[in-house]
Amino acid sequence: MKYCSHCQSELIITIPSGDNRERYTCSVCGTIFYQNPRIIAGCIPLYKERVLLCRRAIEPRKGYWTLPAGFMENGESTVEAARRETWEEALAKVDIGNLFSICNIPRLNQVHLYYLANLPDPEFGVGAESLEVDLFCEADVPWQKLSFSTVKQSLQRFFHDRETGQKLLHHIDL
Repeated sequence: MKYCSHCQSELIITIPSGDNRERYTCSVCGTIFYQNPRIIAGCIPLYKERVLLCRRAIEPRKGYWTLPAGFMENGESTVEAARRETWEEALAKVDIGNLFSICNIPRLNQVHLYYLANLPDPEFGVGAESLEVDLFCEADVPWQKLSFSTVKQSLQRFFHDRETGQKLLHHIDL
């Protein structure tokens, strides 16, 4: 950021009075610009024993496999965002269940939330942000071609929990 969106004056970086972090601040009108983490919401869509994955058609990590997920939009809940992203990427309608993993990525200012989701029917397709979409059993997941560590760790924990009968909420710090 370089200029104030309120008065167009040049911004400075300073610790405002009563705060403990550097912020972009307008020295003319006093507006403080807070920057907060972005929320990525998605799900682990399940049809019987298989999980639905999408091969990304966009950067970053184009060509790699991922769970359907994306940036939350203003005016929607995290559940709505996960449902919307699943439709946009996989043309799949899912029933969203419990929150499964919370992945904190401070270096990227992101928090990824993955919900368990039921895919009632094996009806899905290739959305605008996907090259292909398919169902995978654990043995067939393209582990070396997964797009992000949040996806890999959430899937690993999902399969482990399913095998051991655990039902945990996972907190993952990367």
